[in-house]
Amino acid sequence: MSDGTPSTADSRYDGADLDKDDSVLRTAGLEKSFGSLVAVDDVSLAVERGSITGMIGPNGAGKSTLFNLISGFYDRDAGQVTVNVVDVSGNPPHEVARAGLVRTFQIPRRVDGMTVREAMLVGPRPQTGESILPLFLTPETVATEERENLARANALLERFEIAHLIDQPATDLSGGQLKLVELARGITTDPDILLLDEPVAGVNPTLAAEIKRFIRELNEEGQTFLIIEHDMPFIMDLADPIVVLDQGRVLMEGTPEEVRSDERVIDAYLGGVE
Repeated sequence: MSDGTPSTADSRYDGADLDKDDSVLRTAGLEKSFGSLVAVDDVSLAVERGSITGMIGPNGAGKSTLFNLISGFYDRDAGQVTVNVVDVSGNPPHEVARAGLVRTFQIPRRVDGMTVREAMLVGPRPQTGESILPLFLTPETVATEERENLARANALLERFEIAHLIDQPATDLSGGQLKLVELARGITTDPDILLLDEPVAGVNPTLAAEIKRFIRELNEEGQTFLIIEHDMPFIMDLADPIVVLDQGRVLMEGTPEEVRSDERVIDAYLGGVE
């Protein structure tokens, strides 16, 4: 398992900054191959609590695969994932979520047969009413918890300016509206870190600006984010630090200014375009 130090053969790759005082998420030597294709190659990184950390890289760099490994949707070939110093390596997504890590998807998942209200109530962590016995033994507790969850869901929909959609079937929403619902639903779980996979892909500039504002406000309140995004102006303006992936490996980590000016990044991703 790698300690994050690049070998001589990989001297072009600096790797990520692992010297974080209070990391909510760490990976060590994560690897994943699909047949002969190496999608994630010995990735070690750390995300500081309270940060908005960006992740960029060209198509095929392994960003979404890395998110799937971290969140438990893919089985890793090697390596370790820790959330709040708890080893969640190999755990299924619901157990990773209980440890404090929640993620959204590049293409939001439509919840068939549910209204927006019902879809929001899927988010909160294990609820008393999910078990049969409490429904009979402590119905007051179940009812109180459900009221609190509903009140919070309503408040988040109000905050994200989509409360008017609360009774709409979730399948009737536009892609942008679904992204807002997915972000709001993620927050209902009180995650220690929220992974966003291209939160403004396919949305109009006005909504992208609103999403940026919501992320900043949530971060100011203490929410930690790790964000994949291809919209370079969006992520460069929002995130610090930024991790650059290339060919499944961490090329570097730095400030937006350092990333913009790094010749390796320009060659690998920006293509020499400002």
